[in-house]
This record gives sequence, structure tokens and C-alpha cells, in this order.
Amino acid sequence: MRQVMVRYTVKPEQAAHNEELVRNVYEELRQTAPDGIHYATFVLEDGVSFVHIASTDSDDGRNRLMDVAAFRAFQEGLAERCEIQPEPAMIREVGSYQFWDVERSTANGVRELAR
Repeated sequence: MRQVMVRYTVKPEQAAHNEELVRNVYEELRQTAPDGIHYATFVLEDGVSFVHIASTDSDDGRNRLMDVAAFRAFQEGLAERCEIQPEPAMIREVGSYQFWDVERSTANGVRELAR
């Protein structure tokens, strides 16, 4: 299993566009329901800092999200959208409680963790 966290900050004028691209990824994931991908995206209070957490089951260690067309589209131009470039870090889960299993839909159709 490959687990990674990526944090970056977009330019203020790019925040809405970045969120739209992220929503497109989740829409495609809901439509295609690929096995072995667990993925969450968060925006910090400043509205421009994003954190992505992904866990993928892959024997060869490759990023299975690259198989998702909307994720590839999100990746295009990311460097230009950013004020602070993405900083990936491999992570190892120590523990969690309903982190990957319980979701709810928001008014705009984005699924988020239930609280």
C-alpha cells in the first residue's frame, strides 16, 4: 500500500478553479469506482492551502490516481496555479477512526467526511 500526503498553496485567483478541478476528480471516481484508491482533499481555513491524502493498493508502487483522466487534468498546470509548490510526503497510518469509510454529500455534491 502506498500512502502519501501532498500540501500546496495556490494563488488566490486560482483557488476556485483548483477546487473545480478537484471536484472533477471526485466525480470521475464516483462514476468509475476504481478499486484500491482511497483519496481525500481538504482546503485549509485560508482558502488557498490544500492537503491531499491518498492511499492506493498497488503492487508496483505506482500512483493509481494517474489512471483517472480528471486527476491527470488536475495535474496539468498545477505548478502554474501554485504560489507554494506541492510538497509530497510518504505517510504511514498509526490509527484512524472511520476516516476512510464514512462520507456524506454536501449541498454542492462534494462528498466529505461525516462529523
